[in-house]
Parts: sequence; C-alpha cells; structure tokens
Amino acid sequence: MSKPSAFDPKLDIVFERFLDAPPRLVWEALTQPEHVSQWYMPKAWGRVSRCEMDLRPGGVFGIDIVVGNGPEVPNLGCFLDVVPMQRLVWTSMLFPGYRPAVFDDVPITAIMTLEPQGTGTRYVFTALHRNEADVAANKESGWKEGTDIALDQLVAHVASMK
Repeated sequence: MSKPSAFDPKLDIVFERFLDAPPRLVWEALTQPEHVSQWYMPKAWGRVSRCEMDLRPGGVFGIDIVVGNGPEVPNLGCFLDVVPMQRLVWTSMLFPGYRPAVFDDVPITAIMTLEPQGTGTRYVFTALHRNEADVAANKESGWKEGTDIALDQLVAHVASMK
C-alpha cells in the first residue's frame, strides 16, 4: 500500500464519517456508478447526469453534474491509487491515462480511506490543494458545504443498501 501523505491544515480539508456498514458496502457505494449517482451531488442543488469509473491507476474518474436547471458540468479526473476496500486516490490535475488536465476549476487530489471499526467503517476523505488560495476558493464556493451534504447522503445511501 502507498504511504499516506502528511496532512497540512493550511492546504487540506478533511471530512470524516462513521458508516454502520462493513467496508465492502462502503466500497461499493464509492466505486459503482449506479451508487455514486445516488449520493455524490447534494439533492437540493442538482443531480449527477453521468458517472464513469475505471478503477485502476490511470483510469477515468468522471462525474458530470447538473446544478438546478443549468447545463451539464463535466468533472474529469484520473485514479492514482486503488486498494480495494481500503484506499482510493484520484486527482483532477490529470485526465485519464495521466494526461495533463486543462480546466478552470480548483484542482484537488482526493484521498479516501476505509478502516473497519467494530461492525462499521470509518471513512476519511482528504482533499489536497495546491495552495491556501485554492482552499479559500473551495470554502467560499460552497464546495466544502456541498461535500459535507454529499457525505451525509453517502451515509444514508449505504444504510439503504444493507
């Protein structure tokens, strides 16, 4: 398994949830498009219009969203590390196949870890940013709030899968 990166409170935002379900179910909810589409976008804000995941280093991580009645907004990235039931890492800094990304949004690298805890799972999502300005932009844009809402939806969705 890859060595985790060090947390930097000036550059990283961490979200944590306990899910009353085994890592197998949480992994399924995080990696299968039909499940991701159910929780990824805050329901009051919009919806996921398309989800594609190729779970291998260099594989596509693509989730397109629609906010309100607006246009479809593509979100494309690349998986960097995939350790089933334990760790999933993707970045928006690279497109599939490790191709340099071109976009006008705040880039992140996401590290998601699953740890068995009793009969449930401790889930940690860490968003790594380039600099403090990117962190501030993500907080001001509503991204942090939206991620909190989406993770609450993830918890509810996993509970419905049991």
